[in-house]
Amino acid sequence: MQQTRRAAPKRRWWRSLLLFAAVLGPGFITASAGNDVGGIATYSAAGAQYGYAILWVLIPLAIALIVVQEMAARMGTVTGKGLASLIRETFGVRVSFFAMLSLFVVNVGLTATEFAGVATASEIFGISRYIAVPIALVAVFLFILRFDNRIVERVFVGFSLIYISYAISAVLAHADWHAVAVGTLVPTLHVDDRQWMFLVIGLIGTTVSPYMQFFLQSAVVEKGTGEESLSFARADVVVGSIVGIAIAGFMIVANAATIFVANQHGGHIHPVQAQDFAVALRPFGALAATVFALGILNAGLFTATVLPLSTSYVICEALGFEAALDRKFSEAPIFFTIFGGGLILGALLVLLPGIPLLPLILVSQTVQGVLLPAELVLMLIIINRKSIMGDYTNSPFANAIAWTTAIVVGGLSLVFIVQQLRG
Repeated sequence: MQQTRRAAPKRRWWRSLLLFAAVLGPGFITASAGNDVGGIATYSAAGAQYGYAILWVLIPLAIALIVVQEMAARMGTVTGKGLASLIRETFGVRVSFFAMLSLFVVNVGLTATEFAGVATASEIFGISRYIAVPIALVAVFLFILRFDNRIVERVFVGFSLIYISYAISAVLAHADWHAVAVGTLVPTLHVDDRQWMFLVIGLIGTTVSPYMQFFLQSAVVEKGTGEESLSFARADVVVGSIVGIAIAGFMIVANAATIFVANQHGGHIHPVQAQDFAVALRPFGALAATVFALGILNAGLFTATVLPLSTSYVICEALGFEAALDRKFSEAPIFFTIFGGGLILGALLVLLPGIPLLPLILVSQTVQGVLLPAELVLMLIIINRKSIMGDYTNSPFANAIAWTTAIVVGGLSLVFIVQQLRG
């Protein structure tokens, strides 16, 4: 009898673990997608220019990311609808159209940055972008078209785990861990520095990207996660967000330990392409540079898949077309056509002769940061309506964090825009 009592909690524990493993995916994948090529370039540039002192920005970003992602996951599980559908139903076609158009334009630019990552990594290994990018384009499209949704999700989770390579790069770069702790816990502000503002808004945009909420909510709905699994969906979001922010921190640390420290001691390292961040690690061993370059390649392939998918979800939901990965092309032609079109446009932009990849990447992240407050306001209005969410409206704490994020990011964006106009 006693053995039976002991076995019961053990079975419940295993059942809970298996259920969490089944739900794990959308939140973990979406948070990891924030560490895309644009994220790598932005985090790397922040570490290279401001060293360990900018690490503290990741703490409030982690809190904001968890709260915003949890809101998206909760709306998906409770309503069974994607964010684009809820925006159309709540605010009408006009607002939905402008939100859709803005996201489409931004996502094409972001998809280009992901293929820029493929081009960057391939050129580090001596392969022309004009060979690598078309191969990547075809591989990504066939992967989504041919494989089952569950296989796609598991592969995405695997891609997400490869980001751990950046922790290895940070260790191999011989970081000053005491300075890392100080930079993480002691805030320093440089609001009068336009470059600091540019990078901070870029950090916000790449960490809490507007497309991420659309993708996450649609993925939760397609996965069929219901209210009974909400606690596991929340755990997925929290785990994914913490891992994603930790990886971002390692990217900053790796470049602070190399480029920033070298420049502080008379060096003149000024990256003009994303691959320069990997090259800067070579003095610390070929392995550190290779690991960093492989991370860029992984990020490019991973997020070049996620971004056009989020665009397809948004447009199809907003216009009422079938939007699902588990359908055949004949069952959801609009969904897969938009996906393929986004891929092709992004790849073609990168293949334009003389395109400056690093400025393209950094500007796209800053644009995301500028657009984020508008998306948060729409989400907050929806999630606080009892007619939509019932008993699952936001808590006062979630409202405080989300509104603070929208106001602070909006204020920083406004200051930055004024600085640009004056400058």
